[in-house]
Amino acid sequence: MSVDANSAKARVARAGAELVGNGMLVGLGSGTTSALMVEWLGRRVVSEGLAITAVATSEATAQLARELGITVLELDQVGELDISLDGADEIDSRFAMIKGRGGALLREKIVAAASRRRVTLITAEKRVERLGVACPLPVEVSRFGMSHIERRLASLGAVTSLRRSSGNLAITDGGNAIVDCKFPAIADPAVLDQTIQGLPGVLETGLFVGLCDVLIVGYSDRVEVIESDPSARTATG
Repeated sequence: MSVDANSAKARVARAGAELVGNGMLVGLGSGTTSALMVEWLGRRVVSEGLAITAVATSEATAQLARELGITVLELDQVGELDISLDGADEIDSRFAMIKGRGGALLREKIVAAASRRRVTLITAEKRVERLGVACPLPVEVSRFGMSHIERRLASLGAVTSLRRSSGNLAITDGGNAIVDCKFPAIADPAVLDQTIQGLPGVLETGLFVGLCDVLIVGYSDRVEVIESDPSARTATG
């Protein structure tokens, strides 16, 4: 992936990769920032002899990691992960997030829940005061009855659309469909998540609440590391 090494995205990807230590079990996220982070890990495998075992949140990430010499296993082959690193589409001041633009939200949430330390890698524009103002909320649903499920989601006040790719229904790695839901600004992400999860046929939502322990924000000249404890904050060039 050709990206300026001094760009905000490259800086945050490298900072995330540098948190990984030898012998760790690591959850690898999906999307462009996560791909850059995996590439940095691959460089460390070559230059430092870094030895890690990874679990990937998507088939694309798994393939990239293997190509770079990283051992990739299925989640059920390992115990608790030491760390997981992934991006986000939006994140608010309470570390609640919208994820899933890349279509891997179900696996991303499972991996995050199985990790001891959850690290989110973003560039500064992904920080928002309230979720959902600009970004639709992805909801992964069963393909059986998906039009009925979409109507139920719309009844909650969302403008909905079944996600498509090149004119065809977009299918996740798990074989499911995604309904993108444009809600008004989301006042309480936890409540909305629970409400949507209660609909028959919904498998997962892109609302990630309580699943970020460390936020790394990339800028053109630095990165900022923000712990879930607001008193712990660092900035590096």
